[in-house]
Parts: sequence; C-alpha cells; structure tokens
Amino acid sequence: MLDIAAEALHRWSARAEPFAVATVVSTSGSAPRPVGAAMAVDALGRAVGSISGGCVEGAVYELCQQVLAGREPTLEHFGYSEDDAFAVGLTCGGTLAVFVQRVVPAEQPEITAALAATAAGESVALTRVVSGPSPLLGRAMLVRPDRTVTGTLDGADLDRWAAHEAGALLSAGVTGLVHHLCGDDTVTLLVESQTTAPRLIVFGAIDFAAALTRVGALLGYRVTVCDARPVFATAARFPAAHEVLVDWPHRYLATTPTDARTVVCVLTHDAKFDIPLLTRALRMPLAYVGAMGSRRTHEQRQRRLAEAGLAPEHLDRLHSPIGLDLGARTPEETALSIMAEVVAQRNGATGLPLGQLDGPLHRSLVPLR
Repeated sequence: MLDIAAEALHRWSARAEPFAVATVVSTSGSAPRPVGAAMAVDALGRAVGSISGGCVEGAVYELCQQVLAGREPTLEHFGYSEDDAFAVGLTCGGTLAVFVQRVVPAEQPEITAALAATAAGESVALTRVVSGPSPLLGRAMLVRPDRTVTGTLDGADLDRWAAHEAGALLSAGVTGLVHHLCGDDTVTLLVESQTTAPRLIVFGAIDFAAALTRVGALLGYRVTVCDARPVFATAARFPAAHEVLVDWPHRYLATTPTDARTVVCVLTHDAKFDIPLLTRALRMPLAYVGAMGSRRTHEQRQRRLAEAGLAPEHLDRLHSPIGLDLGARTPEETALSIMAEVVAQRNGATGLPLGQLDGPLHRSLVPLR
C-alpha cells in the first residue's frame, strides 16, 4: 500500500478514517502491476490506486467494500478465463494474488506510522502477514533503516525473524514475500520497501543534459547536474534538476553520497573531465555508468582508462556510446535512448522489441498458493 501512501491514504489515516486496502502480493505471467501495487477504498466508496490496470478493479473494489463492512482479511487469486470473455480475470493472460484487509488507523499505529513516513519521503519497510493462521492475518510491523521497530506480529520469534528479513529487503530497496515456519504453520509476510529516490547524476551542463534531467525526474530519480564551468551550470538552464552544482566532476563524485541504485551519465566527452571521473566511477558499486561520444571517442577513452589502471572488468561496466539504438537525433530523443538503457539495465532486460521475444511480457515472482 505504500505506493499510494503519498496520495489519499496518509490523509485518511491522519483523519482516523477507516479504509480497506487491496495489495498485490504475488504475480505470474503477464500480470500488469508489480508486487506491492495497491488499491484502497474508504467508507464513502472513494477509491485510489490500482492493482491491475483495469482488468479486475471492479471485483477488487467489491472485495474492499465487503472487508470494510466487516469481512475477515482475505487472499484472492485472479487469472485469465478463456471460457467466459466477461469473467473476472486478467485479459493479459497473467495471474495475481491480492490480499485485502481493513485498516483502522487508531487500532493500527504501525500502519499509520508507515503511511506518514512514506508521505514524508522517509525509507521504511512495512511487513504484513498475508497468509497463515487466521489470528495473524493483517498484523503489521514497521521497520526503519536503523532497525527500530513499531508494532508486533506475534510478540515472539516471528517478530525477531521478520525484523531481520524486512531490514535486509529495505537495505536492498526490494518489495517481496518471505516465508517462515511457525510450528506446523507456514506464515507468509509481504514486505513493502519504500526507499528514498535513486540518484541520477549528470556530468556536463549541455543541452542533452537538460533533456536528460526532465526524463530522469519523470522516472522518479533525484537529479543532479554537475559541471566545472559556472557559466553553463546554472539552475535556470536545468529547471527539472533537483540541484545544479559547480565542481570538478571527479571531485564531486568522490564526496557525494551514492549507492547501488545510483546512475551516472557522463555527457562532457572531454578527456580532462571524463578520464578522472570514469576512473573513479567504474570502480564504484553504481547501478549504471554511461558516457557520451562517438565510437572513435569511445575507443580513445577506453585506451586512456586502461592506461590509468582500470582492469578489463571495470571497462566492461562502461555503457558507451551511451544509450540504446533508437536512431536518436534530438536531445529529447537521446535522453529517451539513455534512460531506456538505464531501465533495461535495472530490470535485467534485453532492450529488444517485445515482438521479437517469447514468454510473458512482465517478469514475475513465484505465485503465492
């Protein structure tokens, strides 16, 4: 539910208004929404969010109303029906499991705290029991990056195990299911990780960078533009960037916080900036490092980086010439090409046309049974 917390849920919770929330807990095949996607319905029948892009929204809405009226928390499965074109199911051919529960803010402070933290842009993991003994269903625990905990699942071993697992998933920025054997019962927990926005650091205050900042911000990145030339690195030229800094690129990268989700795009194609910067960046545990330039520039750059001491495994991490082959010409098309490669890299995808590939369109987790 954290994917819609910054919208209505935090407001409903702050006003102590009960609501029902349906959350995708597992998918298979071409399910349209990922694990953690949610839809919520309040007592007035207002709905926010989406769990399937429209395929089963009506059925889930009815489930939410039933749970809000007093039905016990429930886990429902939806899939494609070839026998009845109008049956409730996913027309895309996938399947998904949806957990629906009633939330009463005054009685569930851990959920209220998770919604408030998410709305404030803080990193948290919300852990809920979505399968197991009925007394545990819907119980929740909030875990923060420092491993402090709000709420309890069973007050015993399950709490300690859940806090450890949720902390690990939060550190990785991952939402998913974990399973734990409690006596003769298997308890399944949904851990929803909400982390601060990943960073996109653009080096080189050029026209292509302006377009790249807009696309990066649209995709949810916190965007920084850095250039050593103050006449070009101005906030007025990059209104979509969260910050614009004047500094030598390699010096800035050495001092600014980064993590395994950070994307670095080098657009300067000037050796005096590029080589010191890439020498450092390619040795760091970053999600993506790309550099603009022609194939000739790339070959010269590779030689200079090797001379600077980079090993072949470091050089192999460089995406250059930067971006996918879209035939891009304009800054906007080039920005689309670059971020398309970033998304493909992040998701372990090929970047090929879907029509040339077999199998489901959406990668999925193991279904919940």
